[in-house]
Amino acid sequence: MPRISKYSDIKKPENELQQDYFDRHTPYIECDDQVKEGEIIKIKVKMGSDFMHPDEGTHHIGYIQLWDRETMLAEMRYLPGALGGKTAHAEVDFYIAPMVSVCLTVMAYCTKHGLWQSEAKHVNVIHPEGTV
Repeated sequence: MPRISKYSDIKKPENELQQDYFDRHTPYIECDDQVKEGEIIKIKVKMGSDFMHPDEGTHHIGYIQLWDRETMLAEMRYLPGALGGKTAHAEVDFYIAPMVSVCLTVMAYCTKHGLWQSEAKHVNVIHPEGTV
């Protein structure tokens, strides 16, 4: 079983180099907190907040996966050079239509530094009768 890293594994980065390392490998989720049942929502995933990740032959983001608890919902794979061979934020938009409330997480794989997990993002589904 591979080790899974999280930005929250470190309480406070000791220096900018450590902050850069953790930030560039951390997937961040952006989406609404609430959606109507069956409505398609966009989930934006971005690798890194302040620091960008390399896109080199032996060091790049290999894939980004969207999970609802233990069920993988979607996946995006990247080949080296897919981002022009430049340091960049790998980003992807996933679209889902949840019928029940979900607890989303993202798993992302760096070909040099392993598997990284986002913080969980809860999305509540509002049913026609107004219940969550």
